[in-house]
Amino acid sequence: MNDRVIWWLWKLFRRNETKVHELNYLFWECTTRCNLACRHCGSDCTLPGSRRDMPLEDFLKALDTIPRKEIPREFTVVLTGGEPLLRPDIEDVGKEIRRRGMGWGMVSNGYFYDREMHKKLMGAGMGSLTISLDGLEQEHEWMRGRRGSFARAVEAIRIAAAEPRINFDVVTCVNKRNLGQLEDIYALLKGLGVPQWRLFTVIPIGRAANDPDMKLDGPQIRALMDFIASKRKAGKGLNVTFSCEGYLGRYETKVRHNPYFCRAGINIASVLIDGSINACPNIDREVFSQGSIYSDSLYEVWKTRFEPFRNRSWARKGPCKDCKVFDRCLGNGMHNWHGECDATLTCHYSKTLI
Repeated sequence: MNDRVIWWLWKLFRRNETKVHELNYLFWECTTRCNLACRHCGSDCTLPGSRRDMPLEDFLKALDTIPRKEIPREFTVVLTGGEPLLRPDIEDVGKEIRRRGMGWGMVSNGYFYDREMHKKLMGAGMGSLTISLDGLEQEHEWMRGRRGSFARAVEAIRIAAAEPRINFDVVTCVNKRNLGQLEDIYALLKGLGVPQWRLFTVIPIGRAANDPDMKLDGPQIRALMDFIASKRKAGKGLNVTFSCEGYLGRYETKVRHNPYFCRAGINIASVLIDGSINACPNIDREVFSQGSIYSDSLYEVWKTRFEPFRNRSWARKGPCKDCKVFDRCLGNGMHNWHGECDATLTCHYSKTLI
């Protein structure tokens, strides 16, 4: 099947998904407290936190606006932050979500994820887990801002990788300092029995906005794509993929399971720490907030709003205005549009061209 036919079919699929817009993935920013100080944090989280944790009962009221008959079988609530394991009621959170017939998972830095915590979370019905590892020891701790965080993350990965009952992956933010370590990180994760490794590059927002070490140039992006493509072609053991940041041109079908598709606002929503309703948590909160769980029905907002996510014609401006691949990219992932939204912050397609 040639490239043109593949993309015609994929755009047809994307159009149908957008029309139906079934909600099946919900982020909950359950805390902004964090025990690390990561250089690339999009939320600028700190240990004290600028806001108190959202009470569980507030989130459950929002969740209960979704009619039981409308909950798809694969519906998942993903706890994010901040660091979700700082919540003392984390077990209760999981149990209450499960009691409603929904799956749940978590994104964690792994610092507090030991065998006792693993047992508690599995007992609460956790079905998925993502742990971050951003390099070997020196580079990971440079990124995460805390000594000892590498060993803690590796031990958490070891525990999770040995658990057959969860969908587990490791995520890595690729930057100038760890790009040359990818082979070594791959060997480490493969040795730990990790099934999936997801790589992404930073969008210049939050703490990463003015950090030159975070941003990859064109040759570095291509080196990353070549690395992922080579591991996927080998097809042995650890499954390596690139995240859904934007269209990648000639690399598109070499580094992902499926062609690029930003599902923010299509299948994905989030409840943020202040009750705001958005899509992915890293999307601009001022520009793209769709309502609040404290004044609106979460499910009604999902059904009737999110227009900027489902009709991306507004993104035809700046470098995207006359782009020949706009119909494939739609202006990159929604988290690429911040501030006044005059143009996308990063164009992945342009960096993959030679």
